[in-house]
Amino acid sequence: MSGNALLTPVLCCLLLLAAGAATAYEISSSARVNEDGTLRIKRKTIHLYGIHIPELNRTCSQIKRPTFCGSRAAVALDFKIQGFVRCELLEENADGTYVGRCRVNASHFSDGEDLSAYLLQLGWAVALPDAPVEYQALEKIARSRQLGHWGIPIDSITQP
Repeated sequence: MSGNALLTPVLCCLLLLAAGAATAYEISSSARVNEDGTLRIKRKTIHLYGIHIPELNRTCSQIKRPTFCGSRAAVALDFKIQGFVRCELLEENADGTYVGRCRVNASHFSDGEDLSAYLLQLGWAVALPDAPVEYQALEKIARSRQLGHWGIPIDSITQP
């Protein structure tokens, strides 16, 4: 076999690996939860993949007075994050923020808990139309159980 015949498959494999690395990479560090429900990790702002968190100024009707319900997702995230967060950054937005699939409590034996799924289970987020089927199902379950936003009368929850 000639040197060129061997070199071509090796170069193709290297190019495929490089292309995959350019589209997604992982970061792991302590995280700060911003008021809008985004995460701040290593000077990067990360929107959780597959979900929409209602705006901060959205009010939920309570018996006595309306309260802001958009920030409840941020409170739930802050409660959940106790240490390091591992995020696979999937894409960079035009404004320099990222979309990432983020997890907590990951180890060598477990992938950890998906933060998007966590917020959907509690009813504090809405699955985007192109989100995985699992996310759509978690939103429907939270809605049927009237959890989070679904249990509080609000004007409407719209996706971006």
